[in-house]
Amino acid sequence: MNMSARLRGRGFTLIEVLVSVFLMAVLSGLAFEALNYVRRSREVTRDVYTRLGAVELTVHMLSTDFEQLEPRPVRDVVGTSNVPALLADSRTTNLATLTRGGWMNTAGLPRSTFQRVTWRLDGTTLIREHTTVLDATLSNTPVQREMLKDVSAIRLRYMDAQRVWQETWPAQQSTNGPGGLQLGTRPRAVEITLELKDLGTITRLIEVPG
Repeated sequence: MNMSARLRGRGFTLIEVLVSVFLMAVLSGLAFEALNYVRRSREVTRDVYTRLGAVELTVHMLSTDFEQLEPRPVRDVVGTSNVPALLADSRTTNLATLTRGGWMNTAGLPRSTFQRVTWRLDGTTLIREHTTVLDATLSNTPVQREMLKDVSAIRLRYMDAQRVWQETWPAQQSTNGPGGLQLGTRPRAVEITLELKDLGTITRLIEVPG
């Protein structure tokens, strides 16, 4: 056998080349789909962790605000009357406005460690607001923070001194003489119920000190 015959015997046929190209195309497609699946899974996992983190932070902030509820009424923005330490009605846009303690002052600013906080539901977004001064005026613009999106509903209930759940606060029987509300009264406990579009219902019961 001469040299040219041996070289022809060592080559590939057209069918073998086509089969090889086909197999490479199939393997490349499978590898791309696997990579795309991993990418999508990573994005879904990241979104889930981000969502759960937002829910956890919101519940923690709600709990902390009520756990640190202080019996300190504030003046209204025009300075003509006083507002209760806790003013709440979950049937309104402003779900609850309260005075809380424990506002950290690491910068040593000339301000109180009390903070006036408002929780409100804007459409399906739960928002927390606070003022930079306790007895705010019309010139004090609240600091707003979006806490949680896709909230279907939120319900707050308050346990009074007789261990009866109230939908609003101050409770009707919390009077300070004829026709007067006790502006500094606090509930025994607060029940928070969050209804989320993707995670269902979350309920948290908070004991209020004092």
